Amino acid sequence: MLWVLGGLAFGVVVGYYIPFTYSMDYSIYMSVAILAIMDSIFGAIKSYFEDNYDNVLFITGFIGNAILAILLTYIGEKLGVSLYYVAVLVFGMRLFNNLSIIRRYIISNIMNKKRKN
Repeated sequence: MLWVLGGLAFGVVVGYYIPFTYSMDYSIYMSVAILAIMDSIFGAIKSYFEDNYDNVLFITGFIGNAILAILLTYIGEKLGVSLYYVAVLVFGMRLFNNLSIIRRYIISNIMNKKRKN
């Protein structure tokens, strides 16, 4: 778990100090891809807390979710239909669901430690 937090901190520092810009044409793609990646990360944290984490599943889900979200956005753009709303809705719901499970797990662990002391 410490590696995850260290990697996250490192990524934030690198992202802050190395300016990276992209065209406004790709802003929808980037936002949907970031949401899909965040969904994968929160799903991995939830799986870690449930003692069910598998690195292969995380990597394939990480890449697969991002590709699927970008593909839905691209197809929707070509058809003139805002399909990226589907990805935003699904990944957003899963993100909040995973976050609530993580929160419950952390709170129950804190409460169990307090009861033991």
